[in-house]
Amino acid sequence: MNLVRTAMLLAFMTALFMALGFLIGGRGGMMIALVIAAGMNFFSYWNSDRMVLSAYHAQEIDERNAPEFFAIIRDLARNAGLPMPKVYLYDSAQPNAFATGRNPENAAVAASTGLLSALTPEEVAGVMAHELAHVQNRDTLTMTITATLAGAISMLGNFAFFFSGNRENNNNPLGFIGVLLAMIVAPLAAMMVQMAISRTREYSADRRGAEICGNPLWLASALGKIARSASHVPNYDAERNPATAHMFIINPLTGAGMDNLFSTHPNTENRIAALQEMARSGMNVSTPPARADNPMRKSRSVPDTGLDRGGSQPPKGPWS
Repeated sequence: MNLVRTAMLLAFMTALFMALGFLIGGRGGMMIALVIAAGMNFFSYWNSDRMVLSAYHAQEIDERNAPEFFAIIRDLARNAGLPMPKVYLYDSAQPNAFATGRNPENAAVAASTGLLSALTPEEVAGVMAHELAHVQNRDTLTMTITATLAGAISMLGNFAFFFSGNRENNNNPLGFIGVLLAMIVAPLAAMMVQMAISRTREYSADRRGAEICGNPLWLASALGKIARSASHVPNYDAERNPATAHMFIINPLTGAGMDNLFSTHPNTENRIAALQEMARSGMNVSTPPARADNPMRKSRSVPDTGLDRGGSQPPKGPWS
């Protein structure tokens, strides 16, 4: 049902983009919008991971410079039956994480340095299992395309007034009403669809992530900590790229954690309650948890990846 709903929402987003083109330029504008939408989707398919990782200045790590974190991802991927994704860290005090990539064979997961500092090893495993669930459900491509279309619709909406300024060549069939629809209603509708797609996928990823890591309470505990921190610790890159907010496990925009019409994520308390209900319902938590061969120590420091040095090749360093 979630897959069908997501497909319908994406189809609506594409139709909205075409309708916006029609409001601005009539039939010709609609066809141009269709071509642009197809081109943007094609570009997003091949470049979604690079676009998002670049926006957050994420650096790839391996078992040499973050052996324990890398091993946790490896064990979780094995539990999920997934190929090993590329693993990234980005420099932010806000604990958070996201996944990206067009398919499981070309996926990447990224965590903030703040996540590794603030959470226990079990909670880190819960968070990264959630992200691998997005990879397994192929949510990463869907959500990147959604962000691309939403951004394009907002951009066209902003330019609608200028496109309609020359009345002699104005092909807008609805006149000034069409301009208002293009400027206000279309971007608002696109944002609401984007939020609906994100909310649809989060509960599924929570449930599958709990199964991958073996204990729903690990993820439940992590969600509570991340939500409390995200409300007052800013992520400046996310503030500059708000269209990517729905890709994170918790909304990274400061003060945007409320469960209202414009929230990118379901209410955190509801997500935690669902995970706690999973634990109470007898989900098998005796399965060996997804952990590194040599479990992470309880230290709150982070691996020395060179993120604060700006180097393209992170130096070796223990998680000590």
